[in-house]
Amino acid sequence: MVTLGTVSEPVVALTIAGSDPAGGAGVAADLRTFAALGAHGTFALTVVTAQDTTAVHRAEPLPVDLIVDQVAAVTGDLPVAASKTGLLLTPAAVDAVAELAADGRLPGLVVDPVLADRYGRPLGGDELVTAYRERLLPHAAVVTPNVHEARLLTGAVGGDAAGMVVAAEQLVAMGAGAAVVTGGALTGADVVDVIWYSGDVTELRRPRLATVNDHGSGDSLSAALAVALAEPGATPVSAAARAVDFVAAALRGAATWRIGAGHGPLDQLGWRR
Repeated sequence: MVTLGTVSEPVVALTIAGSDPAGGAGVAADLRTFAALGAHGTFALTVVTAQDTTAVHRAEPLPVDLIVDQVAAVTGDLPVAASKTGLLLTPAAVDAVAELAADGRLPGLVVDPVLADRYGRPLGGDELVTAYRERLLPHAAVVTPNVHEARLLTGAVGGDAAGMVVAAEQLVAMGAGAAVVTGGALTGADVVDVIWYSGDVTELRRPRLATVNDHGSGDSLSAALAVALAEPGATPVSAAARAVDFVAAALRGAATWRIGAGHGPLDQLGWRR
């Protein structure tokens, strides 16, 4: 199991994300990741979905004021030190989270801009993309799009690492502190993730693993990165490297599982490592 260190009291981590009743993605993946890394997980639910390992069959956004009240309740009582977003789904929800970040309630914010499904099909319209680009990214310590989401946000991503670098640079120019563009959706013997931070580019490479059990990998990476970023002395580059290692181990652990008819969950808790 990849661990990020121990403390006398656990880091309190907050995810603002949607549900997955099949337990693979969203809040379920985030809370398992937080627990695996020794953090106390808290959450604000944004969207209730009906989904399984094959598809999202229905999604109902929660009222924006309820999202805000959940965050206010958690941050008003617990010392949140790590935070991240997942599925927000509506421009109004994105705007509300941006206002919470502007008020200082979301320290070390990692924005996972859930804008497309695994096949690159957009989950929202231009207004949602604009809300992320103009209002939430300027509050992100790190933004973690996959190549499909990076393309929607910047229009820059091609089919290789060079295009990912261009997109990552543009995301930082939009106001994010750092950008991690993940390349799992591309083809090739290796998976390449690109980090742009402080004018420098870092590429993280690992062998591609043949598995269908990858549902929630993006959620898990952003959750692990948020926890790692809260470690003393961490930088976006060191936190991203630790998060990538964590997700790679979780993918390996679940590689042979047969849970559901589609894309199954990751082994965040290290049951098979």
